[in-house]
Amino acid sequence: MRISHRRTAIAGPVIAAAVALASLTAGAAGGGTDHSATSSPTPTVVQDDYAKAKGLIDRERYRDAIPILERLVTQNPADTDALNELGYSHRELGHAQRALGYYLKALAIEPEHVGANEYLGELYLEMKDLPKAEERLAMLQKACGNCQEFSELKEKIADYKAKQQS
Repeated sequence: MRISHRRTAIAGPVIAAAVALASLTAGAAGGGTDHSATSSPTPTVVQDDYAKAKGLIDRERYRDAIPILERLVTQNPADTDALNELGYSHRELGHAQRALGYYLKALAIEPEHVGANEYLGELYLEMKDLPKAEERLAMLQKACGNCQEFSELKEKIADYKAKQQS
């Protein structure tokens, strides 16, 4: 959503709060940002951009996905799915600190975002911080029980521990 900087001082924060609330409400219901939400004047464009970025990520074209995801986050800073995918893309490119920042932003907005919790746990393992990875696992168990993301992170933690003992 584009907002003119010349609008009243109240309009920008009110609209931003409404967009953030819509995003959080959608996230609480479905575990992430609803890219079909009607809070955007052009939901199809947002959906198309997100789908395009996901397609690039699926093909491991992270550098190409990043500008699209950055544009989505510029349009909606509360887009937890785009923030999560930005974190993932940067992590895959070896940019651990950038990835960490994006995951933490997503979780500041939506603490139980299952994707961001799983990926952050994986990043912590890469950073050799087992206690923090286990914190993410506990959060996943709280957020989704025995969901796929929980199972995958649990397995990666077990593998990490096994490698540490050998």
